Amino acid sequence: MKVELAGSYGMCFGVRDAVRMALESPHRKDLTVLGELVHNPAVLRRLSDAGIRTVASLSAPVETKHVMITAHGAADSVVSGLQQRGLQVHQATCPLVTHAHRSLARLVAEGYFPVVIGKAEHVEVRGLVGDLDEYAVIQTPEEIPLLAGRPRLGVVSQTTQPIDHVLGMVDAMRAALPEAEVRFRDTVCQPTKDRQTAARRLAASCDVVIVVGGRGSNNTRQLVRTCEAESARAYQVEGAAELREEMLHGAARVGLTAGTSTPDDVIEQVHQALLRLAEQRMAVAA
Repeated sequence: MKVELAGSYGMCFGVRDAVRMALESPHRKDLTVLGELVHNPAVLRRLSDAGIRTVASLSAPVETKHVMITAHGAADSVVSGLQQRGLQVHQATCPLVTHAHRSLARLVAEGYFPVVIGKAEHVEVRGLVGDLDEYAVIQTPEEIPLLAGRPRLGVVSQTTQPIDHVLGMVDAMRAALPEAEVRFRDTVCQPTKDRQTAARRLAASCDVVIVVGGRGSNNTRQLVRTCEAESARAYQVEGAAELREEMLHGAARVGLTAGTSTPDDVIEQVHQALLRLAEQRMAVAA
């Protein structure tokens, strides 16, 4: 059994910067992160071990003077509300999420009805639309008829959506609503694109792909779906302890990739565990 790493995988710069900002903050003993800084349990444990508190949401009560907005961002009105509560707000928002906010704001300023392709309940999407009076969030082609009657549609995407899905949705909008002007701004982040492309190539040459990442990570789940679309068996694990021999049954080539919030050491632990399993299989075969 051969173990192959994806050409692009793991933690992106936005996540690294957010984690570093929290861990290196001079206020970390008096700091509360509003929601999950990133969707990865290993990272969240490190924050807790450093004395950083976490609450479930942006609106939850806090007991510290300093609060941090997660890498997923927040609406301006939310930030203002926190400041009005007398809290010192620190922004760990990924620059590419900020780019998505600005892109959508420009479309609204130009007179387009705002449309976000993504998961309506996701914290990033709630931040994107939180300052808007009217908007639509859609995820599937079946939802496109909800946009009927809008002459000008300004479309952006949640940054961790697969670009192929986003482009397909935009094409479907234009086909279903030929009377509407559809202006699209690509806000899928480059790390997501890179990891999706690499996962697709990896899955095309492997029997099984192990995808490492938190259960709450949208981009990790999307990597699993991408690998499955290439007819590879794909399994998501949060760490090496979740690996099972039966996952690798009948596999001559096993691929390894990881979501953009997965720490390097967690990926390496899974990699080494896979190599040990490969060695054990070779020893039995001999």
